[in-house]
Amino acid sequence: MVEATHSPLVLGAMMFGTTIDEHTSFALLDRFVERGGTWIDTANCYSFWASGTGHGGDSEQILGRWLAARPGVRDQVQIATKLGAEPLGPGSWPDRREGLSPAAIKAAFARSQERLGLDRVDLLWLHQEDRSVPIEDVVDTLAGLDADRFGVSNFPAWLVERGRAHATKIGAKPFDALQLNATYLRPRPGTLSPGVVHRFGVLSDEQADYAAEHQMDLWAYTPLMSGAYDNPAKPIDEVYDHPGNTARLKVLDEVATESQASRSQVVLAWLLSRGIRPMLGGSKVSQLDTALDGVDLKLTDDQLHRLNAVDHSSWADPYPKK
Repeated sequence: MVEATHSPLVLGAMMFGTTIDEHTSFALLDRFVERGGTWIDTANCYSFWASGTGHGGDSEQILGRWLAARPGVRDQVQIATKLGAEPLGPGSWPDRREGLSPAAIKAAFARSQERLGLDRVDLLWLHQEDRSVPIEDVVDTLAGLDADRFGVSNFPAWLVERGRAHATKIGAKPFDALQLNATYLRPRPGTLSPGVVHRFGVLSDEQADYAAEHQMDLWAYTPLMSGAYDNPAKPIDEVYDHPGNTARLKVLDEVATESQASRSQVVLAWLLSRGIRPMLGGSKVSQLDTALDGVDLKLTDDQLHRLNAVDHSSWADPYPKK
């Protein structure tokens, strides 16, 4: 069999062990690896809202059992998990969550390692900010954990910069990845995309610019709006109802027709063209295959220009002409 090339798609394991049973979870993971997938994303709080206990951990446990049942697969995949958002008790989120104190970080990470069956994780995310703890204390704590990389999700750019500066100062690994909600459509100003519950959870131009300037990985969660691009039974949410998106959808449909692809596949290809790694949390192998085909789609320069330019005014050039 010809060895698959590495796919840029991230497999989101959010609902593994809750709404997605173990058999289906294993089938999705196996297919993902078969088609060259490497990055698998989970969190210690997944998925407390769908769990019978009101706590997370099911997703990590499923991944741990899959890794144990597939000798050698650990060398083919990279595991990312998150901490900081696990509720302290059933029904207590978001008011009472574990947060990012040094004690909470150490305890949460140890439990994640145990569930995953791993001595080290490839990427550890801070799930959301915790301003009750100085970011310097957070970075000091991370420096002592067995993780190869560190990233942040749902953080403002200024706090990421402050944490990176402190890591550089103490000789620790700085945050090198951001995870935020991003898709082709843009929500109306002052609104959050469906499923986003964090103030800074939707990718802004400033966050994207910061990531590019510092050569940080940028991951996008819910890039396909839970199927609303292509499924008539899932209407596009009203937060996307504005003239800019009317124009965007028109061009998206044109490019999809030209490419003989679905809207979702074009969105995935467009995100990659902007240096954004999309994440998929589908529940069916067929959905996964469609997404994997989407990230392989090659858009032309003209198509990318039309997708990018449709609702943009000319921006001030940050580099003045001499």
